[in-house]
Amino acid sequence: MGKITTQLVVTGLERRGRPKAIQPGNREWVTAIAAINAAGWSVPPFLIFAGQYHLSAWYEEAEIPRDWVIAVSDNGWTNNKLGVEWLKHFNAHTKTRVVGARRLLPRVLICDGFGSHETLEILEFCLTNNIILCRLPSHTSHKLQPCNVGPFAPLKTAYRDQVERLSRGGVDVVGKEHF
Repeated sequence: MGKITTQLVVTGLERRGRPKAIQPGNREWVTAIAAINAAGWSVPPFLIFAGQYHLSAWYEEAEIPRDWVIAVSDNGWTNNKLGVEWLKHFNAHTKTRVVGARRLLPRVLICDGFGSHETLEILEFCLTNNIILCRLPSHTSHKLQPCNVGPFAPLKTAYRDQVERLSRGGVDVVGKEHF
């Protein structure tokens, strides 16, 4: 759930070999699906942890807002089922913001080319709910998708810094409760 970045290390001349930073062990994958619009408001996060079952004990003390969604998949990644669930979450939090002249105005949703964004169920849901799905070309989201280019880069850096602090403080496992 966190990997420390490459850093410069100062050591004595008598040391042989390259110094190594100790990484926290037992990292797990977590996916955070987010949507932010140009006006600055966002859809509450949709977090996917690796696991078979969703256990509230993972974050009992975290005071997570009620409108956040926490889901699980075998590997912590999104899949077709969770892709549809996230789209329903997106729809619920955006449809009231775009009502005009007694009808639902279209919303444009820019997403990467991941396969779970292109299922028939998702395309039908988008058509029914007036969501225009705009798919970025494969392997370009790190450059073209605004969230990856803008706010997520400093967020990832800040998270890595926190993981490093925890590691230096003796925390060997950065798990769900730290995330």
